[in-house]
Amino acid sequence: MTNRCTEAMQVTSTSPRTIQKAEGESVTLGCSYTPSPFDTGELDIEWSVVSPDTTQKDQMLISYTSGNKYLHDLAKGLSFAAGDPSAGDASLSIAVLSPAHTATYQCKVKKSPGVDTLKMSLVVMVKPSVPKCWVEGGELVGEAASLHCQSTEGSTPLKYTWRREIAGPIPSAATQNSATGELKISNHSLSFAGIYICEVNNAVGSERCRINLKANKSPNRAAVIVGTTVGSLLLIFILLVFHRASLLEVQQQTSL
Repeated sequence: MTNRCTEAMQVTSTSPRTIQKAEGESVTLGCSYTPSPFDTGELDIEWSVVSPDTTQKDQMLISYTSGNKYLHDLAKGLSFAAGDPSAGDASLSIAVLSPAHTATYQCKVKKSPGVDTLKMSLVVMVKPSVPKCWVEGGELVGEAASLHCQSTEGSTPLKYTWRREIAGPIPSAATQNSATGELKISNHSLSFAGIYICEVNNAVGSERCRINLKANKSPNRAAVIVGTTVGSLLLIFILLVFHRASLLEVQQQTSL
């Protein structure tokens, strides 16, 4: 005698149980089924969003029953991947993903007396936007400087990585923070000069920006002091000459 329990309805999928996709992309949630020879009832297929609150009902998206397809309230942009879901493929297609599609989905196939379900999670992430690169603290040799990189959009976690374009690896004296995008240089020198590239990435994409870090020599402080002193004395001399010339002019007018 055949054991019917070993030949029950089976729902399977080649898709991973957790799918990560970028906003704007499309996705197919796989759901294939194999009925038992003893499953002779009407075929009924349902896709729904599983409510995180166990006290609430799941939200129906799309269904197939009695040879007809039905779209429900939240099914905009959704469809069965196969033209005929009754042929064993009940996969769900979403044409244009948005973060609102992030949810746990359930595929349920029933053909009495057989019934089976399959759940999978979809996470829709936003790719990082093109970051902005800038320098803080000046670019003088011997002083502190820091390169910053910041992306204004993108699903977390975002990871920032700095590298030099052609001048070899970044000297080990510099430290970078992959979470904030800062590359810190405590004692700037010519060895740090060059074009730097910052790349920001998350699970669904990456972007980059570039900046040219210069190493300017600090001005000679002694020369600056001497120059300032000479300039001040020259100004005083000019004022004295002008004052003396004014006095002579006044005296000449008085004598007339």
